[in-house]
Amino acid sequence: MQESNIPFFPTSFTSPNNSTNNSTNNSTSDSTTTTSKTTARRNSINGKPRWNFIKFGLVLFGLTTGFYTNTGLAGDYIQHPEFVSLLNELEAQHNYNRFEVIKLFADVERKDSILKAIARPAEKTMTWGRYRDIFLTASNIKNGIKFWDKHEKTLARASKEFGIPSEIMVAIIGVETRYGSNRGSYRVIDALSTLAFDYPPRASFFRKELIEFLKLKEIAGIDTATAKGSYAGAMGYPQFIPSSYHHYAVDYDKDSKTDLIENPVDAIGSVGNYFKVHGWQTGQPVTTRANLAATSDLAEEFNRQLKPKFNVGDFRSKGLIPVSKTEDKEPATAMKLEGKKGTEYWLGLTNFYVITRYNHSKLYAMAVYQLSKEIKLAKKKAI
Repeated sequence: MQESNIPFFPTSFTSPNNSTNNSTNNSTSDSTTTTSKTTARRNSINGKPRWNFIKFGLVLFGLTTGFYTNTGLAGDYIQHPEFVSLLNELEAQHNYNRFEVIKLFADVERKDSILKAIARPAEKTMTWGRYRDIFLTASNIKNGIKFWDKHEKTLARASKEFGIPSEIMVAIIGVETRYGSNRGSYRVIDALSTLAFDYPPRASFFRKELIEFLKLKEIAGIDTATAKGSYAGAMGYPQFIPSSYHHYAVDYDKDSKTDLIENPVDAIGSVGNYFKVHGWQTGQPVTTRANLAATSDLAEEFNRQLKPKFNVGDFRSKGLIPVSKTEDKEPATAMKLEGKKGTEYWLGLTNFYVITRYNHSKLYAMAVYQLSKEIKLAKKKAI
């Protein structure tokens, strides 16, 4: 947010926190103490710094009078029409204190870097060969084994309870945050506000996510003023957006707090729960490489949709033959990917589609799947 060149206060104004003691050198120790106590009382209201109340009052003054319109002296969205609409909704429908919401949004900033990032997501601009190299790295595999070893009991419990392979849960957290080492650098409230108020293609979606995020303060104890996440407002080890946090996060260590930001145990259980709810089929394959017959006329069927519309038998009859043994009745979608060594043909099965419910991208799902296989293989070799 650009700073205004118009001073908000006269240059002679000094806040109470920076005030100096005007007692003379001839004052006694007792009188100095009395003066300090009197000054402290004058500079506080109910024990809280008076300056905080002054600043809050000025925000309200600016909001109601329009003073901020041309000066840029409040948050980037404090006078945005959509914020005012949101404010009214939060007060009327969700019983939020109007002034507390204004106070929270008083320093929210528009982030142009977020608007640039969401306009060019890697999943839509990269080939499979380039995308794969981002996640299928030696360090990601090595750290995946470390994460698995450290949380082996939790992963085993989650795998048994939810029916999800341990390596899939490990790979999800690896792809999302490098096992928790990169959980995002944007304030979530800045990210969601930027997208809700300044990204028309999905403004409605992110407005709902912004409301869901605000609710997390009471539900999950999240500090909505400081919590950080991705440019899309996703949080914690598994990068759950606020609505997913509400619906799928679980308190997996039973400490009476559902914490995906700092607690990998809750994150593991929540990933398992997410996949179970979205229809993961225990013990079933995820995807299979396929060969395309020279006489096939399937060109228009590749990469059409993520959700399977046909089954393996349909594709087999049209010349797309799965390399590994796969039931003809299994729902499938045909994929054509540009790998580092040329074109690759794949059949995405039901569990592949389930992975895309986490991130709606075939490249993402393929990266998770292949990373999970590499981690599992390397872990076996290390034993």
